[in-house]
Amino acid sequence: MTKKSKKAAFTLAEVLITLGIIGVVAAMTLPSLIQERTNKALYVALWKNYSVMQQAIMRMTIDKGELAKAGDYDTWTFKNYFREYFNVVQYYGTVGGTGMGGEGEDGEYDMYKMESYRTYTLKSTVSTNRLDDGQFLVNDGTLYLLQNSGNAKHQIYISVDVNGLRKGPNAWGHDLFTFQLTTGGKVIPMGAEGTDYDDLDTYCSPSSTDKENGIGCTYRALYDKNYWKELP
Repeated sequence: MTKKSKKAAFTLAEVLITLGIIGVVAAMTLPSLIQERTNKALYVALWKNYSVMQQAIMRMTIDKGELAKAGDYDTWTFKNYFREYFNVVQYYGTVGGTGMGGEGEDGEYDMYKMESYRTYTLKSTVSTNRLDDGQFLVNDGTLYLLQNSGNAKHQIYISVDVNGLRKGPNAWGHDLFTFQLTTGGKVIPMGAEGTDYDDLDTYCSPSSTDKENGIGCTYRALYDKNYWKELP
């Protein structure tokens, strides 16, 4: 019996080697598993906010008695109507047209910096021209950033940081996504055919150096099953 027990037992060296192999395998696979889980959470949050935006526009239309659409709102005014349909915990408005990064309505310096956002490639900061016409933070931590060029250009873009600026990666096409409110009252994911940024070679490309690269990724992020696996 003693001989059989010794034969079946593992030596300390064998146990250490086995644990070492397990550790190496875990170190190799754990980061990808964590990233996959993070991407899944961002994907779900993106769909949630897409639905919330559509509901908000629908309610605006009902309250207004006619379509709430691009072209109906003077420069910087859309935010005043749109934010009424959210549980806003902090409103940042616009400051001299520059939006966030300036003095807020309460006189306090805004802690949220648009300059923190990066392009799709993560290599450079974004052009903030499409994010600075009003911003508000809602109770679940989501941050909305608006572009409202007035009724002449018919430009209303609704960008949403689905996990808030306090959490990374803070990049267009990763956790920051942009939608377009059309003159027909529809909320369309940017990058879809017919939106202002449907040139994906420029606005959703791992090789583009454009300062707005990533603004056109929203459609792919929603509907391309391989999108989240190919993020730079």
